Amino acid sequence: MTSIVRASGVRKSYGEFEALKGITLDVAQGEVLCIIGPSGSGKSTFLRCINQLETISDGALWVNGELAGYRQAGNKLHELSEKQIARQRLATSMVFQRFNLFPHKTALENVIEGPVQVLKRRRAEAEVEARALLARVGLAHKCDAFPIELSGGQQQRVAIARALAMHPQLILFDEPTSALDPELVGEVLAVMRDLAKSGMTMIVVTHELAFAREVADRVVFMDGGQIVESGSPEQVLSQPQHRRTQDFISAVIA
Repeated sequence: MTSIVRASGVRKSYGEFEALKGITLDVAQGEVLCIIGPSGSGKSTFLRCINQLETISDGALWVNGELAGYRQAGNKLHELSEKQIARQRLATSMVFQRFNLFPHKTALENVIEGPVQVLKRRRAEAEVEARALLARVGLAHKCDAFPIELSGGQQQRVAIARALAMHPQLILFDEPTSALDPELVGEVLAVMRDLAKSGMTMIVVTHELAFAREVADRVVFMDGGQIVESGSPEQVLSQPQHRRTQDFISAVIA
């Protein structure tokens, strides 16, 4: 099975603080991986390293078959330019907690921004696909709405359509429902379920354990910048072996 992400001993430090302490993990093409764990455990930092929004301090990270951020020549590593990193980053799209939509652009304009400006696609062609993607996330009727006119759940669904418009090999979700009112969570998770069924490779940082149980091929529990436990949803969520995992799941379910 082809690995979309391969992390080997990945570390990330901020001064004296080590946010990631040697993460080794492979994510296969078409796999849905859910990462759970307490706040501050390094989950979001790991996603940001995959998307090269953060530079790793040690170890190695391959995304879509390429060494992230570096070019290897013999035994030497050479840092890539910003332009080269931007090209590598096209393999992934990221959906953030806070939507990050352009407030002065409509839903349709938000979705076509990347394809037109970055991928240099013709606007008319990008618009046709954007309308189809907004329909896919249940927002065909909101193409001309501005973010302020949309609920949080609708904004997050526009953000997912925007991510899909870039035709990524991998979508990273950083707690995509944590900023939503409880009654809006379901509509976003429904779109993500559809994506999972379609075969999209997804890494999802989430506290929604029921969602992880339903859609994940594998669940990883992180704590203190390390992977504590990894396995099927049944193994990790129903029969966790590590005391720290047991305590976390009990606290979340309680």
